[in-house]
Amino acid sequence: MGQERKVLWSGRFGQGAADETLAFTSSLMVDKRLARYDILGSLAHARMLTRQGIIAQEDGERIAAGLKELYAKAEEGALEIDPQLEDVHSNIEFLLTSMIEDAGARLHTGRSRNDQVATDLRMWQREAILDTIEAIHTLEHVLMERASDNVDVILPGFTHVQHAQPISLAHHLMAHFHRLARDVERFAECYRRTNISPLGSAALAGTTYNIDRLYTSELLAFKAPCANSLDGVSDRDFVAEYLFAASLCAVHLSSLCEELVYWSSPEFGFVEMDDAYSTGSSIMPQKKNPDVAELIRGRAGATIGDLLNMLVTLKSLPLSYNRDLQEDKAALFAAHDRIVACLRMAAAMVSTVKFNKERMLAATKDGFLNATDLADYLVTRGLPFRKAHEVVGAAVRYCIEQGKRLEELTLEELRSFSDLVEEDVFSILPIERCVLRRMSVGGTSPNVIPMQFSQGMSALQRQSTMFQKERARLQTAYRRLLE
Repeated sequence: MGQERKVLWSGRFGQGAADETLAFTSSLMVDKRLARYDILGSLAHARMLTRQGIIAQEDGERIAAGLKELYAKAEEGALEIDPQLEDVHSNIEFLLTSMIEDAGARLHTGRSRNDQVATDLRMWQREAILDTIEAIHTLEHVLMERASDNVDVILPGFTHVQHAQPISLAHHLMAHFHRLARDVERFAECYRRTNISPLGSAALAGTTYNIDRLYTSELLAFKAPCANSLDGVSDRDFVAEYLFAASLCAVHLSSLCEELVYWSSPEFGFVEMDDAYSTGSSIMPQKKNPDVAELIRGRAGATIGDLLNMLVTLKSLPLSYNRDLQEDKAALFAAHDRIVACLRMAAAMVSTVKFNKERMLAATKDGFLNATDLADYLVTRGLPFRKAHEVVGAAVRYCIEQGKRLEELTLEELRSFSDLVEEDVFSILPIERCVLRRMSVGGTSPNVIPMQFSQGMSALQRQSTMFQKERARLQTAYRRLLE
């Protein structure tokens, strides 16, 4: 184990780089979490080199045995990482050659760190996407459960943070569900484009060795090898795409949390946050603050910042590999860790929030939420909608002046605005009827909301099948590599 530690490119230089240069260019503190994938990728590469006769069978077997030993240590958290080496790839190669000497030095035949790190990162991101989808899936499930328990609860629907029309609480919660369902679709598409193998692209131009890229792609459970070696080593679209999907998901979480924050205020009083997901004040004993919701809302900005960081890094890079790309992992890892944690906390928080049904219903009495229904009533009586809109607007102005609600007006008062109004108008003005009558597909009526539940359950089943099946496929491929 007395082998001298050298950077992998030391042969070209007459003297070593300055310590400051080595420290500045080191990515080890970030990329060490790729160790497991680096070893698996190396196992696939070694098996291919042996199968193709590029290295001797004996060397291939020794490499495989050494890599499997290192993998076991990595799984146990016992891998010896040397901070003097610049990245995780150098560390693993050094450890391997320390164990098996020249045989280990043959592993890098036909590959470069350029295609090596791109392969490792895609392997890591595949599992990161599955983790993210699973976390979204959990929150979706919670939202649907809470919605199914609150189909008959009525609250104001808002536009411009102003009372607009009455809706079912279930309908409101399912709106957040559908946002998240689209997030899952985006991550699933990102997975498809991530699942391409750069291994064998070498530095940028491919290699003169008779390698089999289809074989290594299959061993590592990739859909196919990349079609262009220049693109293979330089492409980070998949990273930017994950960061975009994570940013949009974070925006959706922020919107949900924003509502919970102001709904929990005394002015709204629509919800009470569970003690487990609230905090207090160091000076005001009475306070119960929705800090978890606020932090999730706040961390959306950091996720968007990671996306911007990646896009600005990529915008001016010529082909092919540039060291700037070393910065991709810090943004990607941070965004993944943050969004998964936020999703899990949001699911726990939403599952325990208490809805004040009486306060929600009481809030619908103000703001003339049944005004559109009165206009629609006049339309059914033959009045063009634009004229009906004007008539009801005048009726609302009258109510404001008289301190009344539309449903409190007498038939005579209503007919003073339009002689089309009849006694049956009072059957459509109650807030409960306004909600019940919205029977259009995707509407808020309790009679059609179950259709959303059915569609949602189908989506949840597809998602569950997808991430469980894909996770099992990766695990099977890796297990076979390690046999």
